[in-house]
Amino acid sequence: MLKAVILIGGPLKGTRFRPLSLDSPKPLFPVAGLPMIQHLVLKGTRFRPLSLDSPKPLFPVAGLPMIQHHIEACVQVPNLKEIIILGYYPSADLHKFVLDMVQEYKINIRYLQEFIALGTGGGIFHFRDQIRCGNPDAFFVLNGDVCADFSLNEMLEFHKTCPNSLVTVMATEATRQQSVYYGCIVRKQQTSEISHYVEKPSTFVSTLVNCGVYLFSLDIFQNIAAVFQSKQDEFYNGNYMVNGKDTDFNHIQLEKEIIMPLAGSGKAYVYQTSKWWSQLKSAGSAIYANRHYLQLYKTRHPERLQCSSQCKTIGDVYIHSSASVHPTAIVGPNVSIDDGAVIGPGVRIKESIILQGASIGNHSLVLNSIVGRNSKVGNWSRVEGTPCDPNPNKAFAKMDNPPLFNSNGKLNPSITILGDGVTVPGELIVLNSIVLPYKELTRSFKNEILL
Repeated sequence: MLKAVILIGGPLKGTRFRPLSLDSPKPLFPVAGLPMIQHLVLKGTRFRPLSLDSPKPLFPVAGLPMIQHHIEACVQVPNLKEIIILGYYPSADLHKFVLDMVQEYKINIRYLQEFIALGTGGGIFHFRDQIRCGNPDAFFVLNGDVCADFSLNEMLEFHKTCPNSLVTVMATEATRQQSVYYGCIVRKQQTSEISHYVEKPSTFVSTLVNCGVYLFSLDIFQNIAAVFQSKQDEFYNGNYMVNGKDTDFNHIQLEKEIIMPLAGSGKAYVYQTSKWWSQLKSAGSAIYANRHYLQLYKTRHPERLQCSSQCKTIGDVYIHSSASVHPTAIVGPNVSIDDGAVIGPGVRIKESIILQGASIGNHSLVLNSIVGRNSKVGNWSRVEGTPCDPNPNKAFAKMDNPPLFNSNGKLNPSITILGDGVTVPGELIVLNSIVLPYKELTRSFKNEILL
């Protein structure tokens, strides 16, 4: 018997905001004279504003919530009996999603809420009894912010061949320049044992990088318990500060405090995959992931690419059955249109995600963009961004996740994002811009953040 754990983290603040958000949207609540979202954007959090009104793990990619792709990969593993989602989002935010997943996939799925952010290893240790219940032979751990053609069955077969393995780490090849932004793995070629591991090194170590997907034996809890006990002893011995910060013995980093010490012990192995993999850190990476999941649908779920709309489609396109698309619209390639969206006559959409309830007016153009929930684009308007794809001329190149601003203080070119409830009147142009929720534009914009 097997289990799987999906780590989804949580919001910047997990507390409830009512009653202050009853009469106006929480993102617009003023703090120090500025709307809350203005502080968040200036801070540079990469997935906002798309995660302001709903949890990031539920953001739809190729028509499905992000972590539903993880669940679909898990249910394909024979004898996998339970999926546990760990995070510190309020339970109410995930309740309906979990119920829907249980009904759709007929497998036991639970969301376990952390009381504080416990880290990638702390959450696993805190809920160790729930994970070990039923005495599974092993359990998968998947980071919620990765997207991939998950090779879980192949990884399982590889893990079974590794003697005394406590963990198998899925890895992929990256470029030499990009590898330093990931966990880097050095392995023994003959045995695939991990001989050295460094999380985001300052200098080049290896082009083999951690995918954030693991397969653990239950004995790993002894290693995590030893780390927990050591940190607890330090805390109660008066070592409250480490590098000027308060220590929290509940917070354990899986990569640095568990995987790294196991390197060279003969108990950690690496399974290398050549299939598609990417992190989903920024809004631009959502467009990239959308394209690849749509490609996977062609062989695994072709019915999802079939739509009742009579519009012209080019390449891979997902259109929800409740969306309304005019027959004269041209959609694709690599477009997802969510439920309740309305696409008018003569509209052209390419390389974009149109979210729930959005409407695109007659003869408008949407390229390399995300249009938020219930946003409205008027007639004859143009919403366009700049693609952020990996360099096609470099083998193993991955998505770059640049900051919002470059060293000169200018906005880096990226996809255009219209947050929820944005109104773009007719005959306007929005290029390479980020528009926060509930804005009504009055003119055209280029290379700006609209707060």
